[in-house]
Amino acid sequence: MADVELRQLRCLVAIVDEGSFTDAAIALGVSQAAVSRTLASLERALGARLLRRTSREVTPTGTGLRVVSHARRVLGEVDDLVREAASGHTHLRIGYAWSAVGRHTLAFQRRWGETRPETDLQLVRVNSATAGLADGACDLAVVRRPLNDTRFDSAIVGLERRLCVMASDDPLARRRSVRLADISGRTLLIDRRTGTTTTELWPPGARPATEDTRDVDDWLNVISTGRCVGMTAESTANQYPRPGVVYRPVRDAEPIAVRIAWWRDDPHPATQAVIELLTSLYRTS
Repeated sequence: MADVELRQLRCLVAIVDEGSFTDAAIALGVSQAAVSRTLASLERALGARLLRRTSREVTPTGTGLRVVSHARRVLGEVDDLVREAASGHTHLRIGYAWSAVGRHTLAFQRRWGETRPETDLQLVRVNSATAGLADGACDLAVVRRPLNDTRFDSAIVGLERRLCVMASDDPLARRRSVRLADISGRTLLIDRRTGTTTTELWPPGARPATEDTRDVDDWLNVISTGRCVGMTAESTANQYPRPGVVYRPVRDAEPIAVRIAWWRDDPHPATQAVIELLTSLYRTS
């Protein structure tokens, strides 16, 4: 079957909307003969008659009505695509898996609005290893572990402490901080796709048992029962305070690097501005 072209669909819709070949030609800025040829080529490509012509009017056939409906949808989507591509640099989507940039999130949003009002900022939560970067859900991503993928570049903008998360009636909750050894005999609830915690933090022979989760709300709900504990970046405590759970610093655990990641071959023009602002916020905390 021959390919259907956008110009053919635009021609068909113009004829139906304008009511005649003459008016469609005027609307499209082409000759009436060109309109007739374009419609004929579309009908040949589809193998169906789309319009009935009389001396007084042009009306769609049954097939024509269905094709016009599809054509409007296709043309609308194409127009949206063109607008999105043309205005892409006036919008900035930053993806994150669990907790954006923690207590800096509000300051970041407000400072961005004050200093870069021409670029609309949107934070997008996507619980994937690249926080939505790989599938096009965002332009930049906040990640807390290295992306071992040559398609992406990243820069560290700050460091965050590791916190242990436990039920508020857990014996460890009475302490102001904990050590890794305090957790080794417990069951640790982890997110293997996006989480920052693995049993590699503990020496062999002293590693905690683990259970898996795939969402921060489920993670908190299970921890609140006392069955498991968790470990996370301090940003999670700022973004997800929850009755029934408490967060305590793990004083002998290495901090977590917070990174901004982007497509190596297609960085958003605002990438450097984001890195500089977030670095400043983390540095002054």
